[in-house]
Parts: sequence; C-alpha cells; structure tokens
Amino acid sequence: MKAEDVIRSVPKVLLHDHLDGGLRPETIIELAEEQDYKKLPTKDPKELAEWFHRGANKGNLVEYLQGFEHTTGVMQTKEALERVAYEMMEDMKKDGVCYVETRFAPVYHTQKGLYYEDAVSAVLSGLKKGKEDFGVGYGLILCGMRNMKNTLEIAELAVNFRNQGVVGFDLAGEEGGYPPKKHLDAFQFIQRENFNITIHAGEAFGKESIWQAIQWCGAHRIGHATHLKEDFTYDSKGNVIAFGDLAQYILDKRIPLEICLLSNVHTGAVDKLENHPFGVLFKEKFRVTINTDDRLMSDTTMTNEFMLATKYFNLTLDDIEKITINAMKSAFIHYNERLYYIYNIIKPGFQKIRDKLLSIKNLSDENEKTISKL
Repeated sequence: MKAEDVIRSVPKVLLHDHLDGGLRPETIIELAEEQDYKKLPTKDPKELAEWFHRGANKGNLVEYLQGFEHTTGVMQTKEALERVAYEMMEDMKKDGVCYVETRFAPVYHTQKGLYYEDAVSAVLSGLKKGKEDFGVGYGLILCGMRNMKNTLEIAELAVNFRNQGVVGFDLAGEEGGYPPKKHLDAFQFIQRENFNITIHAGEAFGKESIWQAIQWCGAHRIGHATHLKEDFTYDSKGNVIAFGDLAQYILDKRIPLEICLLSNVHTGAVDKLENHPFGVLFKEKFRVTINTDDRLMSDTTMTNEFMLATKYFNLTLDDIEKITINAMKSAFIHYNERLYYIYNIIKPGFQKIRDKLLSIKNLSDENEKTISKL
C-alpha cells in the first residue's frame, strides 16, 4: 500500500475545522445561483478552487480571511447551511475521519434574515443527517469574533445548544489589536456554565496572545499556538534547550494544541513547513493534534496534513496513532464517548491496517522466495 492510502484508511480525529472554509467549489456555485449571489469571480469549479487557494496563499492572515466573504455569502439560508454541513460529513468519511469538531460564526449568516438559532439548528441538522448516513461522529463549536462586541451573546447561544450537539465556544478572527481578554465576560460565562473553551491564539500574534487565552480566559485548548516558539530557548545550532514558563505550563498541564500545518504557511505564521514548531512540540511530548483549518482555502485534507507531517517530521504509523488518540482525548464530548472512539474505533482501526500491511509484507516475501526458486 502507498503511504497516502495507509493514512487515508486509518481513523482520524479532526478538532480544528472551519465549516465556511471547507465548501466544495461546485456547491458554492450552485448555492450562488440559487440565492442570486453575483460576486463569485468565476463559475468554473476548478478555476474557483484555484482562486480560493491562490487568494489564501499570500502569507498573511488578513488576506487569507478575505475568501470567506464568498463562502459565507452563499450560506445564508437554512437549506444552504444544512447542505454544507451534510457534505462536510461526507467529505470526512471519504478522508477516513471518524470524529470531527467543526466550527462556524453564526453572526456571518444573518444577511437574509436568519436568526442565530436558525443558523445553528440548520448546521446541527446537516451534521446529524451526515452522522446517520456516513457514521462520522461530530461536535459543533460556535465562534465569537474578536472584532465584535457580541461574543457574550454567542457564548450564551453555545450553552443553550449544548444538549443538541454544540460542544464548545471559540474566539476567532484577526488577532492583532483584538486581544482575547477584551471578551472576558463571554469566557467567564462559559466557565460558570462548566462548558468548553478553545481560542485562536498565537497564529498571527505573539506568545502573549496564548498566555492571555489560557490565564485570563481559561482556554481548554489553543488553536494554532504557532508563536509558542517564542518561548523556546535555542543553542547556537538552533536546537531547543529550554522552555519558558508559558511553554512549560502548557506542557505540564497537557493543554491541547490544535496545529494546522499548511494553513500556518499560507497565513504567514511560519515561513515554510520545515520551520514549523510542530516538530519540536511533538518531540518534546506536548499534546499536539493535527488539523486542516480551512480545507478549501488551503486545498488540504487530514490525509494531506499527515502526509506533510510524515514528510517533514518523519512521523511513523505509531506516531499518527498517538496524535489521533491525543486528539480524541482532547475532544469536547463526554469522557465515556471519547473512550468509546479510542477503544472501539481508533485502536482497532490502526491494528487492522497493521495486520493488512503485515500480510502484504508476508505475501511479498513469499513471492520473492518463489521467484528466486524459479
């Protein structure tokens, strides 16, 4: 089996995926026609996919986010939101993902009169149908936006839907000038409600953003955390020899980091993949997870992200399993549910592939013996 086929076939867990960053180009075009949305740069699916990817790959977060005007622009009806969520679940199944936590910002889906509750209900409906048809588990995370003042309202919305499939609250959007501590009321509400927090931090701003997310806002997971590398001490050869207090705290407390390799290059968080701090973080036993961020914008999948990690950081199949189990341990669903996925889906799934690879190797060995006899 090819390495790509092996990685695609093993069960994977995705914790950081933006629903509005993963639409199929064909779907965008069809929804644009249905909703009379006339701003698309092209109606050719291949050209549109290339346009999104080209626009995202400019090396800074602000320009990376511009493409979302079009994806959210066609996600303005219940039917559209349900369809996008359902198709995402089908795409997860094709990519070998057994559990996904997708996220979106309800505030961006009210242009045609939808209430926040309508948008959330529509997405949950699509996810539920997707699970029924494709067997992929899910959780939905609601995003408040850093540059807006209604994050408490979104936090309350998330808690109101906690028994319908919403599993957490996130703070997203441009980091510079919008520190997470400006939204303390939202995070304190979530904490009082015993609910789950993940925060985009350290992607386009320094380690201070990560510190605030954890120590001011109580984040249970950190999205990206790329600038945590600023809290490393290096020797003259560029090797990490010590961690600062923040990095050590994250390591000691096992705070999960939602790493998005390719996206971090596209947004300029790192200059090239081989310089991504993932290599150090994984080697030093931080609880790292691998994620897609925006599948359409970065032209990626979980299989592709793991392929890149294998190429640049020499991951083995055992490493991929470890990262997958780490991700499942870090999911925002209940403890018993996490155990179910680990022991009934992930571990058996990886063992099945190992057995298959072993049988292929044994068969190959027998073929070589037969050929040598001939």
